[in-house]
Amino acid sequence: MLMLQGSLTNSFSTLSQAMKVVSKKRLMKQCGFPRRPPPRGPKAAQGEQPKILGPLERVYQEIAILKKLDHLNIVKLVEVLDDPAEDNLHMGIPVMEVPTDNPFSEEQSRLYFRDIILGIEYLHYQKIVHRDIKPSNLLLGDDGHVKIADFGVSNQFEGSDAMLSSTAGTPAFMAPETLSDKRKSFSGKALDVWAMGVTLYCFVFGKCPFIDEYILALHNKIRSKCVEFPESPNISEELRTLILRMLDKNPDTRITIPEIKVDPWVTQGGTDPLPLEEEHCSAVEVTEEEIQNSVKYVPSLSAVILVKAMLRKRSFSNPFECPSRREERSMSAPGFQSAEDCYLR
Repeated sequence: MLMLQGSLTNSFSTLSQAMKVVSKKRLMKQCGFPRRPPPRGPKAAQGEQPKILGPLERVYQEIAILKKLDHLNIVKLVEVLDDPAEDNLHMGIPVMEVPTDNPFSEEQSRLYFRDIILGIEYLHYQKIVHRDIKPSNLLLGDDGHVKIADFGVSNQFEGSDAMLSSTAGTPAFMAPETLSDKRKSFSGKALDVWAMGVTLYCFVFGKCPFIDEYILALHNKIRSKCVEFPESPNISEELRTLILRMLDKNPDTRITIPEIKVDPWVTQGGTDPLPLEEEHCSAVEVTEEEIQNSVKYVPSLSAVILVKAMLRKRSFSNPFECPSRREERSMSAPGFQSAEDCYLR
């Protein structure tokens, strides 16, 4: 059970807690065992071999990282509970459906998008690429700020960028370079920027720029079709330009996060600047011990629910028991002190 700080409101739906159930058996059946990036610098010179991480270890590593991330625009992970006797690992995620008939206004989209920019800048500063930015992976907290969630396909990297070779994420939000046979590797940061562009398009138009019910046709549109803008709603030329620069099919010329931060539409011509990187980013490091302790093991999730109910009622009696049966049992042993009395004393 992964508990998140904040709740969903408005067009993101209302939800105080949500559950994502991950099958541990299914994780173990995934093809291959993803590896950490190969060592560089002194470690590479010493011939150090990268440690092989299994699917579950990857999840625990992700949890350890999430528990240490601390940013206004990143979802705050409180705890994860794992019952060794059960197959499921419970994690939380909110859902927003796209398409929608109620897109955001241009100004509301700008405010939400500014939060996404800062959240992604923070992740990239921590050497993490998200790889699955989309409206359904965004929380709108009680404070009115967007918080990025769901790091199920994210990647850690070394150096200045993640050079990836495998596809991941949601088809309609995938960048064209991931669907090309010509490119052997591609920039992780550029992938996040493309998905941010698709997300911004969804904010103002309520649908994705490239849509098709057939996956191969969708891939072809993403690779070759130009971005088209509906006649309604009518958006500003500054927003149209920004979307086109983010949805540049060439990742080498695609706009970058530092450039997006100073874009005229984002900053209202420089009158509403975003904070500098050093003003909202600080490095987070995760130790092997923190990875090992990232998940709290419990004997039974149903037992945890039962205990929580008892504590809420300030009683160790069964909160789900029929009142008539409880009364019969208390009458059969009139001299026995109630569990509630013992607990309160």
